[in-house]
Amino acid sequence: MIIMFALASAIVFGAGDFCGGAASRRAGSTSVLLVSLPAGLGLLLIVALALGGDTRSGALAWGVASGIAGGAGLLVFYRALAEGPMSVVAPVSGLMAAVVPAVVGVASGDRLSIAAFVGIGLCLVAICFVSIEKGGGSVRRLSGPILAVLAGAGFGSFFVLIQHGDDGTLWPLVASKAVSVLMVVAAAMVAGHGPASVLRNRVTLGVTLLAGSLDVLGNALYVLAAREGMLSIAGVLSSLYPASTVLLARVVYGERLRPIQRIGLIVAVAGVGLVTSN
Repeated sequence: MIIMFALASAIVFGAGDFCGGAASRRAGSTSVLLVSLPAGLGLLLIVALALGGDTRSGALAWGVASGIAGGAGLLVFYRALAEGPMSVVAPVSGLMAAVVPAVVGVASGDRLSIAAFVGIGLCLVAICFVSIEKGGGSVRRLSGPILAVLAGAGFGSFFVLIQHGDDGTLWPLVASKAVSVLMVVAAAMVAGHGPASVLRNRVTLGVTLLAGSLDVLGNALYVLAAREGMLSIAGVLSSLYPASTVLLARVVYGERLRPIQRIGLIVAVAGVGLVTSN
C-alpha cells in the first residue's frame, strides 16, 4: 500500500504543480498561491470535519512545524527562481526534498534491502534528470543554488515533520496548511501583491482552484503512504512528482521531452521497481 499511496501522491503533486504553473502563466505565481492555498485549506477542512477523530496538541504542534517548513520552502523556492534558472533550481530543490526524508528515515531505523537502497538512489537521479529544463542563462549569483538547497530542505522537512505528527486524523495536516497560508499571505502583503489577476478570469480561477485541491490531495496521499510504511520510501517516491508535471506538459502543451528527461523517466521506472522489491 505504501508504494501505491506514495506514487499516487507523486502523480497528484505533479498534476497540481502543472495546474499551478499553467495558472501562473496567466496571473503570476504569487496571485495563484493566494487563491490556491486557501482553497485547498478550505477543502481539507471540510474533509477533516467529515472524517472527525480526536487529535492531540502534540500532533498539532508537529503540524504547525511542518507548515512552517513547507511554507518557508515555498517562499524560498520562488526567491531561488529569481536568482537562478529553473534548470538549476528545480533539480536541486527536488533532490533535497527527497534526500531529507530518506536520510532521516534510514537514521531512524528504516531497514532497507540492498535493492531498495539502489532503487532510492536511482529515484534521486531520476528526480534530477526529469526536472532539468532548458536554462535561461547562467546563474547570476551563487545564492540561486544555495536558496534551492534551502527550499528543498524545507520541502523535505515538511515530509518528515508531518509524518511525525500523524495521529490518524487530518487535523495535523490542517494545522500545517493553515500556517503555510498565513506565511504566504503575509509575504504577499509585504510585497504588495493580491489575487485580483486570478479572480477576474474564470478559466484561470478554475485552474487555480484545481491546483489547490490537487495539492491537498497529494499531501493527504503522502500522509497515508508514510502511515503505511517507511519514511525513507514514502518521501523519495512522493518526490518523483516532477515526472508527472513533465508528462502532463507533453500531453497538454505538446512540449517535447528532452533526451535527459526521457532517460530520467526510464531511470525512475527502474528505481521504483527496485524499491518495491524491499
